[in-house]
Amino acid sequence: MPAALKEKKTSIGEGELAQCAAVIKRYKELLVQQRERFRSYLVVLDRQQLLIGNGSADAIAAHVELEEQIVASIFSIQKAIDPLEVMYNNAGDAGPYLPANDVPELKAALEDLKTQAAVRARRNRDLLSGRMEKIYTEIQALKNNPFISNARYSLYQNTASSLVDIMG
Repeated sequence: MPAALKEKKTSIGEGELAQCAAVIKRYKELLVQQRERFRSYLVVLDRQQLLIGNGSADAIAAHVELEEQIVASIFSIQKAIDPLEVMYNNAGDAGPYLPANDVPELKAALEDLKTQAAVRARRNRDLLSGRMEKIYTEIQALKNNPFISNARYSLYQNTASSLVDIMG
């Protein structure tokens, strides 16, 4: 065992080193889960973009529900990641002595996925907003069409009713 590692182990302690290793392992697992959630979110956003263009309202609604579930899952994992990140940062002294510490690469990949998700979600929001404006304009045009709007009214709607003696 290298002398520097022995010094660290004596200054940190075996138990603390094992605890740091467990924290880092769990932190990495959660980062990987979060990365997978963001990847699935990107797939849903891409499908949603196609549906917005094609116009199936039911399919769009289903994808919005799926999107909400994935976002909720992302936030719940983030709640677990935040305290582990603090613990990971506090275990910084032991980090170099722990095997396969690829947390920085995972965090960088996760940040890239977050950026992509934000861009695609904004694009879909803009597409959906434009689609809704178009539908609203079409509805207003239908309301203002005299042939359609007058079809709802009876010719006798505004006349007062009166009693007619049919017996003679």
